[in-house]
Amino acid sequence: MIFEIIGRIRDVETFAIGTSIREIKRLQKRFGAGRWRKRKGFATVRLSDGTIHEVELHWYEAHGIGKKEIKIKHFLD
Repeated sequence: MIFEIIGRIRDVETFAIGTSIREIKRLQKRFGAGRWRKRKGFATVRLSDGTIHEVELHWYEAHGIGKKEIKIKHFLD
């Protein structure tokens, strides 16, 4: 699903670090070694059809690499 994040991501929390991430080997192979974390937060997004929604986002992040594979997990409205 193609979407654009409008504004900032709120209430960010980390719920997995390093080897507790199931996809850690794939992330390291694709993006490089780093202290990988799986994170979640809430944001307002605009979907490709132009509608705006409040959603829960999940993504992977590492220092020096940034946010990768941001996906919408739940629609809140």
